[in-house]
Parts: sequence; C-alpha cells; structure tokens
Amino acid sequence: MSAGSFKKDKTAWEKNILDPVLKKFPERKEVLRTGSGYPVERVYFPDKPGDDYLEKLGFPGEYPYSRGVQPTMYRSRFWTMRQYAGFGSAEQSNRRYRFLLKQGQTGLSVAFDLPTQIGYDSDNPLCAGEVGKVGVAIDSLADMEILFKGIPLDSVSTSMTINAPAAILLAMYIAVAEKKSIPPERLTGTIQNDILKEYIARGTYIFPPAHSMRLITDIFSFCSQTVPKWNTISISGYHIREAGSTASQEIAFTLADGIAYVEAALKAGLAVDDFAPRLSFFFNAHNDLLEEIAKFRAARRLWADIMKNRFNAASTKSMMLRFHTQTGGSTLTAQQPDNNIVRVAI
Repeated sequence: MSAGSFKKDKTAWEKNILDPVLKKFPERKEVLRTGSGYPVERVYFPDKPGDDYLEKLGFPGEYPYSRGVQPTMYRSRFWTMRQYAGFGSAEQSNRRYRFLLKQGQTGLSVAFDLPTQIGYDSDNPLCAGEVGKVGVAIDSLADMEILFKGIPLDSVSTSMTINAPAAILLAMYIAVAEKKSIPPERLTGTIQNDILKEYIARGTYIFPPAHSMRLITDIFSFCSQTVPKWNTISISGYHIREAGSTASQEIAFTLADGIAYVEAALKAGLAVDDFAPRLSFFFNAHNDLLEEIAKFRAARRLWADIMKNRFNAASTKSMMLRFHTQTGGSTLTAQQPDNNIVRVAI
C-alpha cells in the first residue's frame, strides 16, 4: 500500500464514518489529553502502513471491525458498566440494585440462584442449601415485581444471566414492565440464553438440545417483532475459558456456537438481517493484555467475515460482533483480595 492510497482511505473513513458520529455527539470533539497534558490521538496508525494493513485491521467502525464496531472507539458511545449482582431474596437484591444505580451504575446485571437457573421452585427438596446462594431466587411474577420495584425499566438496561428458562424470565420481565405502563419496544437489555455452552462447559441445562434450540429461535422471532431493542442472546466464551480453554479455543467454540444459532434460525424461516443485529457475545478477560486484545480483534474480524460471506448478511449491524467482557474468575484467588484489585484493573 502506498502512502497516498492509505491517506485516501483514511480521509474517506473520516468523512463517511467518523464525522457523522462526531456531528451526533459534538461534545466528544474535544482533544483528549493525558494527566501531563499531552494530546491523545483519536485513532493511532503506523507511520508506514504495510500492504496488508487495511485488509488485516481496517479502521474502527468499518468492516471487518477488527479495531472495534464504534468509529470513536467508545469515546462517544460508552460501554454500559454493570456489576453482576443478586443474592438471597428478591427484596435483598432489589436493595442492592437501587444502591448500585445510586452510585452511578447505568445498567443491571442479574445473577439468579442455581434452582432458578434449572427451573426449580425454592421449596423443592432438591434445592436445599442452594436457594439464594449464588444469585437471587425467583419463583414467580410476584418475585420479579419485587426485584425491580422502584427501578425505571424504560431507562435502565438489564442483563439477565439465565439460559434454560430464559424465555420464562424474559416473559416475566416484560410483564413487570407492562404493569409499570412501559411497552416492550422501550425495553433494553440482554438475556444470556446460550444453551450450547451449558452443554459444553457449565451444566445448567433442562431440555434436550433440539427443543432448547427451538426455544432460542422462537425468542429471536418474538423479540425481533415485539422487543426490538433487546439482545436476544449472549453467545458466551467466558465459561469455555473458565473450563480450561486457551484464548484461541475460546474464540473457536464461541463462534461455532454462534454459527449453530444462525443456522437454526435460518432453518426456522427467519431472515438473517431480522435477528442477527441483536446477537451479542460474552468473552473472558485474562491478564495477558496483548493476547486478549488480539483475541477480541480476531473474533470481530472472523464474525464479520462469517456473517457477510457465509450467511449473506446485508446489514452492517448483522456483521458487528458486539460483546461484553468480564474478568476471568480463574485469574483471581480468594486468598489475595488486594492482588485481585490489580488483576481486575489490568
């Protein structure tokens, strides 16, 4: 690639991709500076880009999205910051959520206890010792109403870590919102809803694979028509990495699961651009910073290529791999809480 052709591509990216975003968020045009006052460039490029630079990396917010799905690299559109929380009763967890929102958190991340995750009521004898232990116990719509009491569901994004009974918990969430006079089309959030990784790495499944996949594609269809701002699945590499995979294996298994979900939805008669824009992903973040950056870039690039060339997606949003990432629990140790703070920060 000549310097001239790179400059031409960069100018086109700034005009067609970056400038429209800055016009929408004019307050983000200011120059960012370090603590010492040195300016920080909006995007960095090598002094002499190689012949394969654009093919491999490209620009932020542009196919194949290796450098991110947002052209401003999240300076204008911030990530939703949420603390995974939930324990004991619905009343206890509601107090926690309201506290977190008061501290400035902009979204909720709901942890459910194991009985809820595998479809048991709290009074089932099999649930002794597990009720409310690793998440909140939800047995009824009344519990969900208590869980979200006093929380404006039309302005707070809610992520729910629920898989096998995801359809039921989403239905309850929609019902709670309707009781607050909030229509489904105003709800934003995510259900994990990723049953394949449960068979692979985690174990909280209820139904056989074929029936579970039908539930998932039914959710794709329902939400595309009724809850259009909802992320219908969070295709998860996190648990695969926690089960012992490498970074490369995490991508491989996660994207393989993503392919299986897209194939199932197409087989059910859905159009790819009707459901693919609301697919989301969930990755592990380990301590090897450069390896993790490379992993995220590779995953975005691979998914863009899969959606465009394998599934013939036409919408750019269908090609964007949007993901949540969380510190790997396996990188921490209960015996070193102070060290854990540094590990999480990295």
